[in-house]
Amino acid sequence: MDEGISTPKLITRLLALVVVMFCFGVFVLPPLYDVMCQAFGINGKTSGAAFTGSAGTIDESRSVRVQFVSTNAEGMIWSFGPAATELVLHPGETHEMMFVAHNPSDRPMIAQAIPSVSPSKAAAYFHKTECFCFTQQILQPGERVEMPVRFVVDPALPAEVRRLTLAYTIFDVTERLAASLDLAAAHN
Repeated sequence: MDEGISTPKLITRLLALVVVMFCFGVFVLPPLYDVMCQAFGINGKTSGAAFTGSAGTIDESRSVRVQFVSTNAEGMIWSFGPAATELVLHPGETHEMMFVAHNPSDRPMIAQAIPSVSPSKAAAYFHKTECFCFTQQILQPGERVEMPVRFVVDPALPAEVRRLTLAYTIFDVTERLAASLDLAAAHN
């Protein structure tokens, strides 16, 4: 009986394929994503680095209007939105905006919020120091929570940018994470 390829060769080829896929995901996709965002004028990322730029410097000579927008992804039933739709600030000031989420269902749900800043050239100047989007949010049936986002708009923001929009899309990740939560609960 001719099996075609031996087991050790098959394992070696599969391991090589895993390494190639890992390298593609780590080294090729992030730059490709950045190029696509630049080409289409979108930006799905905000600055994740700690704000160290013009720390402590407030540019009182100008004001920037920050608008807050929220969207539910398809299938997400929570009510979710900012406490206010906009805020006028001086670059360099630390501010906080509360977002309110309510789970109207009769079951616990897990959500993940994904931020986006526009215009895209302003995203590098928007620094979140605390955000509910850094972790998944678990709400019990009927639970309502206020979730803060603390941020600073860097004084180095180009002068022509006078308006920013911070948008969040909230996704229901309950089914995807339910299995891992069940496993974690079983081990406790």
